[in-house]
Amino acid sequence: MTDSHTDPWTVAGQSFTSRLIVGTGKYKDFAENAAALKASGAEIITVAVRRVNISDPSQPMLTDHIDPKEYTFLPNTAGCFTADDAVRTLRLAREAGGWNLVKLEVLGEAKTLYPDMRETLKATETLVAEGFKPMVYCVDDPIAAKQLEEAGAVAIMPLGAPIGSGLGIQNRVTIRLIVEGAGVPVLVDAGVGTASDAAIAMELGCDGVLMNTAIAEAKEPVRMAEAMKLAVEAGRHSYLAGRMGQRRYADPSSPLAGLI
Repeated sequence: MTDSHTDPWTVAGQSFTSRLIVGTGKYKDFAENAAALKASGAEIITVAVRRVNISDPSQPMLTDHIDPKEYTFLPNTAGCFTADDAVRTLRLAREAGGWNLVKLEVLGEAKTLYPDMRETLKATETLVAEGFKPMVYCVDDPIAAKQLEEAGAVAIMPLGAPIGSGLGIQNRVTIRLIVEGAGVPVLVDAGVGTASDAAIAMELGCDGVLMNTAIAEAKEPVRMAEAMKLAVEAGRHSYLAGRMGQRRYADPSSPLAGLI
């Protein structure tokens, strides 16, 4: 039977067994964040470079609780609204920690936090030219996703719903089309609210799921982190197993032949 240890996924030449990526925002403190990370089984943790302290030893530091030697840190550009700001942020991250594998997001405006795809594509091209390996947050549009891949994105990360909304995947059709057309990993990023949302993402064939608020704002973040771990694993198993066909009418589970 396939399990997470015999079903790894690869991004930018690095292999991982967990298909869940978690964040570092909205927790009550770094200790709770670390406990949730452990419960989630995640190997990659995304870090908002502009918001999370990873370099000032005079203040509480994330690295005091989560060891970058044990986990893969994925610096991200949360809060950036232009390509220039995003690129500058990731240059600083690389100087601070030597990171080349990064998560790019360039937002269009503050109300919806939808990505500005023109600025996102521009930033992707610049980062790739400078040797970065960007995993890119984008709209759930197969054409935009393909353009990012052609620009050098090492992973495509379409939103399921607006960041922090918890609405779940709003358009399964376009997510599935992105998966079918991609030559790089596809991970749903944003909008997951509960475990069933994560399972749906995996059943659509996504390589993984990234989430933050769904865990951090749960009443019991550590328990929710474990629920998300199990949901991602279950969804992946379901996808690999191949679901039954859907029918318009009932089909009896027991054979009709030989009935008295």
